[in-house]
Order: sequence, then C-alpha cells, then structure tokens
Amino acid sequence: MRDTSPHRTVPFPMDYRKPSDRKSMHSRIVQELGMQIVSGRFLPDDKLPAEALLCEEYAVSRPVLREATRVLVAKGLVYSRPRVGTVVKPRKDWHMLDPDVLHWLMQSSPQNQFFDLLTSVRSIIEPAAAALAAQFATEADIASIGEAYQRMEAAPTPEALLQPDLDFHSRIADATHNDLLANLCNMLSVAIAEALKHSNQRPNLHELALPRHKAILTAIENRDALGARHATLVQLDDARSALNVVLGSDPA
Repeated sequence: MRDTSPHRTVPFPMDYRKPSDRKSMHSRIVQELGMQIVSGRFLPDDKLPAEALLCEEYAVSRPVLREATRVLVAKGLVYSRPRVGTVVKPRKDWHMLDPDVLHWLMQSSPQNQFFDLLTSVRSIIEPAAAALAAQFATEADIASIGEAYQRMEAAPTPEALLQPDLDFHSRIADATHNDLLANLCNMLSVAIAEALKHSNQRPNLHELALPRHKAILTAIENRDALGARHATLVQLDDARSALNVVLGSDPA
C-alpha cells in the first residue's frame, strides 16, 4: 500500500556512480556486462563471449554465470538460446527505467545528452502530474508538498536542498492519486537526483529556483490545474538552463 503520510520523505537514492566495492561476484558480472552493453562495447546482435571464456575470466562456475545472464535477460538487454549463445538485443527492447539500466545510461552517456533526454521526459510527465495534483490532492497532500517546500526554503546549502527538492516533486506525484503515474515518477528519481546535484550548483540558486517551485505550490493550493501545468513547465525550463550553466553549455 502506498504511504499516504503527509510528511513522507523519499529515501535518498544511493550514488550509482560509486558502486560498492563489496558487491558479490554475481553482481559484479551483471554490472560489468551490463555496462559494456549499454556503453556500446557490445552492439545489438553481437554475441557475448562464450560461457567458458567468461567463467574463466571471472573465475566462477557456470551456474553463477547463468544466473547473471538471467538478470541481463530480465532487464531486456540480451536473449539467450541453446547453441546460439547470449546475444545483445536492440536498444528499443532495453528496460530503460530499470534502476540498473538507468544507472548504466547515466554513466556511459555524455552528461549534457543524458540530462537533456531526462528533462524532455520530465517535461511530458511532471506538468501533467502537477495538473492532476491541483485537481485531486487532499488537504493533507497539499500540506505535505508545502512542508517539503518550506524545507527547500530553509536549506542552507545546495547539498541540503537536494532531499527536500526530491520530496517536493515526489509528493506532487503522490498527490495525483494515480499509482501508475506516481510509480513512473518514482522510477526516474535516481536520474532526477543526479540532475539536481548538478543544477543546484548554479549561482543564485535560491533566488532563481525557489520562486518557480513556489508558483507550482500556489497553483496546486488554488486548485488551478492549468496554472500548475504552466508553472511546472517554467520550472523545468529553468532547470534545463541551470544544467547548461553548470555543465558549461550555456547558449548565452
């Protein structure tokens, strides 16, 4: 059951750019092969190295390797056939919102390119979520969104702003009372956190970002669906500009 507490906080996602050194061998195989596929080291229709070679390289048994392969199959990256081997699937078949696949995409793509892709997706989903929240949020939902915004205002540093910023957007998604949409937004949270770590490094952060978030909150409080949609589009356009400034691609 979804947590409807007015002060629900999104668990802070792990830093996927720094995987733990204590990963099991099974996880290491999944991580390394998955990264090689997503980065283009292995292309669609390429066969992965033969089982015997991979077992020797990783010093594991065939059952361990096959279990790792099953994980890659479940993520849509490969298929495996007897007498054929393990073959990389087309990019369109990958489960892009799988947390590991999303992590590998972040690692292997140029940051500007990945964040532009992410912002385009957010610009489709989040304005609609804000509009629905304006229509269907309970008073408790609105109070919860407002509480996250208050913590954004009080955050003394960009690092301290990150968690309340994530909570603000997550609680708007929850306030739609559409579990499919809320889950979709949650699946993007790892990538959004990575984007916010960069965009929140922009100079004059509070002066530029907070009024735009406040406009979203005010529209939701006023049950103004069109206003909430527009305010979210403005905020996301500003987020895109912030990323351009921080990552050194400001068109100005």
